[in-house]
Amino acid sequence: MSSSNKPAVLFLCHRIPFPPNKGEKIAAFNILKYLHQHYQVHLGYFIDDPFDEQYIRKLDDYCSSQFHHSMSKKSSLIRGATAFLTQQPITVPYYYRPQFDRSVSQAIDKHNIKKVVIFSGAMAQYVFDKHEDLHTVMNFVDIDSDKWRQYSDSKTGLSKFVYQREHKQLQRYEIDIAKRSNVSCFVTPAEVETFKAIVPEAVQQRVCVLENGLDSTFFDPQAPSTLHEEFDVKRDNYLVFTGAMDYWANVDAVKWFVNNVWPTVLEAHPEAKFYIVGGGATSEVKQLQTQQGIVVTDRVVDIRPYLHHAKAVVAPMQIARGVQNKILEAMAMAKPVFTTTLGIEGITGYPESHNFVCDTPSLASQWCIEQLKQNSTAAVDSREWIIANYSWPSKMAPLQEYLNESSY
Repeated sequence: MSSSNKPAVLFLCHRIPFPPNKGEKIAAFNILKYLHQHYQVHLGYFIDDPFDEQYIRKLDDYCSSQFHHSMSKKSSLIRGATAFLTQQPITVPYYYRPQFDRSVSQAIDKHNIKKVVIFSGAMAQYVFDKHEDLHTVMNFVDIDSDKWRQYSDSKTGLSKFVYQREHKQLQRYEIDIAKRSNVSCFVTPAEVETFKAIVPEAVQQRVCVLENGLDSTFFDPQAPSTLHEEFDVKRDNYLVFTGAMDYWANVDAVKWFVNNVWPTVLEAHPEAKFYIVGGGATSEVKQLQTQQGIVVTDRVVDIRPYLHHAKAVVAPMQIARGVQNKILEAMAMAKPVFTTTLGIEGITGYPESHNFVCDTPSLASQWCIEQLKQNSTAAVDSREWIIANYSWPSKMAPLQEYLNESSY
């Protein structure tokens, strides 16, 4: 089908869906790629990091038109604080910009758009109340409100109050959006069932799964990759954690590992390193470098060399919803993985031989010690399982049905 004969669809993202180098961007980019095969895609998104402006034109290959607006964290926090004057969750005004609102309306009118895919609940505010006649697929990805509940469990005082409030207000908002959407998507069957339990029965049949995939040709231990930074990964005996290091759940995970597991590992392997690989490292994360053996890389060009030369990947998540892409990437790179029950929650049927799941620091320490003691082990069964179960085309296939107005 030629581009001119394809129906139009609006795709809204809370963050630029390129480059596909971390969880939410990977998912958004692959949805965009899939939509581009079947639709004329009109893309709208925010840029919250000036570094990403270099990628704007890269997206021209995947859409018929695009619009974006920049947002700074400072202004977003100020806007978010206005939620305390209303019954809104902080997330909604945090992501509201009147100029973006106008751009959405202009795109809908100009391109005669009848269908929309929304990535992240915060973007729903640009569609509902103003464009109720659209066929809407709401991709929540995971249950954000439940993350705030998890955050609140580890807080006290004012922080606990703020997080509990956000949990309650955001859950109310998510339920309202689901009532008004043709389809609401979550990344795992477990998330679907959890959300179904809190929405009215009439909404439950419209709550569906849209799972993540993985590019196993890119994340392949045999694929060529280049280390662009000056770290001695070929010689270091190390464990690695990968992820955006300004994301609370990742910060919390590495702090837990450093405080509860790493000291015991160092007793057995004083020369060992723990690499924390990912952009946006907070001051808390950078402070960890003062401890023996810890390397914080901050932003890297390519994470694959860090995965390839590691003895094992650790993903000790203490707060999590949905599927951890970092685990899928590690398995595709044929790496042994340690994670927690929360970390593995969205992944089922995986081979257990090289994937160790536990929540006990002493057991995690012993597993890590064993990995560092031996030569690198290729978790071939993990890679084969990823190839068989996590291709992006197969995971995206349900989206076409969700966009079919006669089905939903």
